[in-house]
Amino acid sequence: MTTVFSPKPVLTGDRTVLRPFTAADADAMGAILRDPEVLRFTGDGPEPLSPERLRSWYGSRGAQDDRLDLAVTDRASGELVGEVVLNEWEPEHRRATFRTLIGARGRGRGLGTEAVRLIVGYGFETVGLHRIGLEAYADNVRARHVYEKAGFVLEGVRRQVELRDGVWRDEVVMGALADEWRPNGWSHTRPC
Repeated sequence: MTTVFSPKPVLTGDRTVLRPFTAADADAMGAILRDPEVLRFTGDGPEPLSPERLRSWYGSRGAQDDRLDLAVTDRASGELVGEVVLNEWEPEHRRATFRTLIGARGRGRGLGTEAVRLIVGYGFETVGLHRIGLEAYADNVRARHVYEKAGFVLEGVRRQVELRDGVWRDEVVMGALADEWRPNGWSHTRPC
């Protein structure tokens, strides 16, 4: 059975190429997932991510028909710098959840902003989603700025959702709607 997330596209922008993951991406993603800023804003998982588990995870992304996980690569160098994901798909409501992470070597160069615009545009224009939502830590200023530039709107704050290092952290809820996407000119470019 083919679903909206069965085709795994390659999306090409001016600075980035989003492509399907392979097991060969495990080492690079392992290094990105150990980055202190990534850990601070994504949290620690329930168990350490072994090289075998990472290979299994990234090697299986192409077989998942209920979600879309794409590697974010620097178009100029081909280097893997992060990931973008549409998941928690609810077909009856035409909505999904979005998440991303960009490692240190991909930050501050517009790669994350373009990657967000590419996958969100694909979700609205090709998949036919009506709504894409996300949650982020309120103190993740860099990510919130990127999300706002890509058309996400702050919808609320979940107060003190996590205690980390003795400090309570708030979480923001943001969303983007298809009918707000097109009028503002945001669009993915050149699907391959």
